[in-house]
Amino acid sequence: MRAVDLIRRKRDAGELTAEEIRFLVDGYTRGEIPDYQISAWLMAVVLRGMTRPEIAALTDSMLHSGSILDLSDLPGRKVDKHSTGGVGDKTSLIVAPLVAAGGLRVPMISGRGLGHTGGTLDKLESIPGFSVNLSLADFRRVLAACGCALIGQTAEIAPADKKIYALRDVTATVESMALICASIMSKKLAEGIDALVLDVKTGSGAFMKTEKEAVELAELLVDTGTRMGKRVVALVTDMDQPLGWAAGNSLEVIEAIQILSGGGPQDLRELCLELAAWMFYLGARASSVEEGRRLAAGQIASGCAKEKFREIIRLQHGDAGVVDDPGQMPRARHTLEITSSADGYLHATQCEQLGLACVALGAGRKTRDDTIDPTVGLVFHRKIGDAVKRGESLCTLHYNSPQGLDEARRLIETSLLVASKPVAPPQLVRRVIGA
Repeated sequence: MRAVDLIRRKRDAGELTAEEIRFLVDGYTRGEIPDYQISAWLMAVVLRGMTRPEIAALTDSMLHSGSILDLSDLPGRKVDKHSTGGVGDKTSLIVAPLVAAGGLRVPMISGRGLGHTGGTLDKLESIPGFSVNLSLADFRRVLAACGCALIGQTAEIAPADKKIYALRDVTATVESMALICASIMSKKLAEGIDALVLDVKTGSGAFMKTEKEAVELAELLVDTGTRMGKRVVALVTDMDQPLGWAAGNSLEVIEAIQILSGGGPQDLRELCLELAAWMFYLGARASSVEEGRRLAAGQIASGCAKEKFREIIRLQHGDAGVVDDPGQMPRARHTLEITSSADGYLHATQCEQLGLACVALGAGRKTRDDTIDPTVGLVFHRKIGDAVKRGESLCTLHYNSPQGLDEARRLIETSLLVASKPVAPPQLVRRVIGA
């Protein structure tokens, strides 16, 4: 078997066998196939696509390139949730402790911010002392102790994905749905889970800008997970505006604590309850999604979800006192208001630009080696469809340095569009795939 023959066949729109795909993945992971050949094959995949069996084979090969957690010794179903990324999306911080409080185990391996989207690990690290860099042994220990652990990808988990993703990032091959699917699912299935709930974002602040693209990716993810023997469902959800009121690491943790305390913004609370409901249903903790919603709401009302978040923080070496006093979270030194120039209604947002404004302030990375400022970010004061008067604040910038401030202000001022006529707010959950 030769790599060049497999590259040629994919270039010519041919289909590769599972054995041939494993040959490419294993050879590249071991350093036996060079970057330039895998780069050529990746570009062929972008241009020619992959069949469903090919995607499943690629996922399986990447999954088995490293360790797969065996959590069978821990009682209870293991269920995780994954989001494709957006602006203000802090659902993992809420859903993970909520579902663990309800009796399931949630082994969550998360990522950092990518482009204009925030990352769960960056948010967690804004909690003083919180460690996401646990060994697999410590990950199991925390999971056994409290039913939930939240860490980053380790060297043992899907090393082929880590190596291939780094190559995709510099060869213009990130956007392939087949490659996105295999990357997500190989990491998630390595967690040793029984079921997975996917939150596939669509809209101006998502990677999948149109609902058609989001549905296509959702169907690929569900099909791949099902082929691998897992219970999987995908919710296609709105990202035409930020989720909740806050975007920025420390600010989002504070908002997550508000939700766990029974308050917080309605859209964020609604989506978290829906995701948790599906997790309870797939994990056989509830006999229906409706029962799952009631169970989820009960974990918040009783204080159990908030207590579980406190326990997770403590076990992962963070300052659990922030749960009772969010004022202990680090804050930016300065704020700046962006006000409306006219009476009317918030008509639309350019949500990706709002994410880029956060990056300009220092909440995200422009290069891989940039240092995150956990305190900076944005707080929004209007949702699409809300009335607004001239001079009223639309957004508050939280910043420490004037560097990037002008860029962030320009991005925000051109992103929040006020019009004279009212508009209906966007639907939060657009579709459910795999139900």
